[in-house]
Amino acid sequence: MTLPNQPEELEFLEPIEDAPPSAGQVRVTMAAVGDPAEALGQAIAEESAGEWLEPADPSSTNDLYQLRSCLRHLVLSYKHLPSPAALLDGQLNLRYKNQAFGKLLHLYNYPASQSFFNVFGRNLPPEQASHIYQALHSDETGFSWNGDIRHKTHDLVTLITRVKMVPFFRMAERVEEPLAWTVFLDDITADLNNGLRQTFIGLLAASKIKDNDTGKHIERVNLYSKALSETIFREKLDPSIDADFVDEIGFLAAMHDVGKIGTPDDILNKQGPLSEAEWVLMREHTINGAFILSSHPNRMATQIAQSHHERWDGTGYPYRLEGEMIPLPARIVAVADVYDALRMRRSYKAPFSHETASQIIIADSGKQFDPSLVIIFKRIHQQFDRIFNENAD
Repeated sequence: MTLPNQPEELEFLEPIEDAPPSAGQVRVTMAAVGDPAEALGQAIAEESAGEWLEPADPSSTNDLYQLRSCLRHLVLSYKHLPSPAALLDGQLNLRYKNQAFGKLLHLYNYPASQSFFNVFGRNLPPEQASHIYQALHSDETGFSWNGDIRHKTHDLVTLITRVKMVPFFRMAERVEEPLAWTVFLDDITADLNNGLRQTFIGLLAASKIKDNDTGKHIERVNLYSKALSETIFREKLDPSIDADFVDEIGFLAAMHDVGKIGTPDDILNKQGPLSEAEWVLMREHTINGAFILSSHPNRMATQIAQSHHERWDGTGYPYRLEGEMIPLPARIVAVADVYDALRMRRSYKAPFSHETASQIIIADSGKQFDPSLVIIFKRIHQQFDRIFNENAD
């Protein structure tokens, strides 16, 4: 189908910086357009039906027709984008979403609502929702908004998207609010997480240099901790363990001994048992680790570093926490850390077999370890053995 030539007053401005070419601000003369919202709805309905109504006279420059033609180009250009894109009307209702946008809404169980704020409301803090609304209705911000939205459910790892909301204007003698907005979502999860993790990987490398007798200990502790957490998550044994918990502990468990950066080398590398005075200094690595990791945005990091040597019976260190006072991530890492330490050859001990190490873990249920975690360990202990053998030093 051939569209009539665009009239001179239909002006496509240069695209906004960093936005796709089709996301540029569009200003349309609305002298006799009628109902713009109806035009938007009609354009989308026609696109969905695969047909576009034309005026009886193909040479017509009817403004309503031109508006619908312009909107048609927007919809068609977003239809095959690999990233999520949508159109909002003047009341901020979703009037069109491409396949990628619809998939995101489905995956993260967003409600079937037209209102943008009703759809994303559960993941928008009130102050952020207010800021978005004000920005979209302010000439000072160009009636646009750029920012991040986190999409989270219990069963999926959090998705972080960079959101651009770009206005679609109608030109008049005075400034008017937009007829519609285009919405673009860009997945920046990996970039943010990788940047954060690279910072702390440097700390891990430094701690390994200090305590060079640990081999692949921290990698295995990550894997044991993730195995325990995945079982709890999969079988829905604890509502506090969601997909994010499993993903995070699979990295942060390795940080449990990062505080040893501050432990004297002669204590870390001493051949034989430590004296009581040396143990006092060694135990400080928990407090040092919590301080080092205090800048990490996930409090799991400090919980693990500070409390992985606490004991279920309240006789551990540094604060003699008891039972469920000990954060769950630290209780999980305690099982993983002790199991691997038992299996390893160290300067002061021979390695234990899987059978012996498992018996020690089970015997300490309710003493050193959370009994509920020991029950899970008993069920998946062979997975621990496999992790140790597949990641041997």
